[in-house]
Amino acid sequence: MTEKRHYVACVDLDDRSVLVVGAGRVAHEKVRGLLDCGAAVTVVAPEISPEVAELPVELLHRRYRGSDLAGRFLVVAATSDPAVNTRVFADAEARALLCNVVDVPELCSFILPALHREDPITVAVSTGGASPVLAQRLRDEIARVVRPEHAALAVRLRELRPWAKKHLPTYEERRDYFAGIVRDELGRDEDVVDEHVAGAEEFEPAGGDQTGIARAGADEVDGHERARSTSRSK
Repeated sequence: MTEKRHYVACVDLDDRSVLVVGAGRVAHEKVRGLLDCGAAVTVVAPEISPEVAELPVELLHRRYRGSDLAGRFLVVAATSDPAVNTRVFADAEARALLCNVVDVPELCSFILPALHREDPITVAVSTGGASPVLAQRLRDEIARVVRPEHAALAVRLRELRPWAKKHLPTYEERRDYFAGIVRDELGRDEDVVDEHVAGAEEFEPAGGDQTGIARAGADEVDGHERARSTSRSK
């Protein structure tokens, strides 16, 4: 059987209207991740947890209505009611609106990978919803490779882009110029691989605290929320 492939993209959510259906623990994590990316979030639920109520979002203290999707960029359903989740997905599909139903991959037009952020670098790992545990494990191992010096180099390279576009007329010249800087700063590709292999041999997984895994399901371990905590712990 051919594996489903998702088109991977980084979405700019600045000031975009996003609806979250549900206001419990999982919804709280999703809302925080959306807010962290600059989204304008509206939460609709008959019961709203104190944690969600404290967030800078618009609160609709009632049941979900199809009209709640009007003008939204995307919607996340994070309820424990399968009927509500199914209705949200169907309503979103009818409007060609991106929808993620937490822990139900068949009711998702997009899924959320496990993330590690070392701003401005973001590393995303997805198993297509097959195994959030594996996605988290790979994300944590990759996080050992992406360090603050890589982030500093990324900032420097970004600042050099205008100069390179002005003075290096062809794509090949710009590619070679930036590749040279990266090589000088980080060493040869073989050195990077050797260092990663050595680090992986020393890696021991954290002692099984997987509280985020079970509740995230198809969303690959609370990608946005856990990305922040991973980066902060470095």
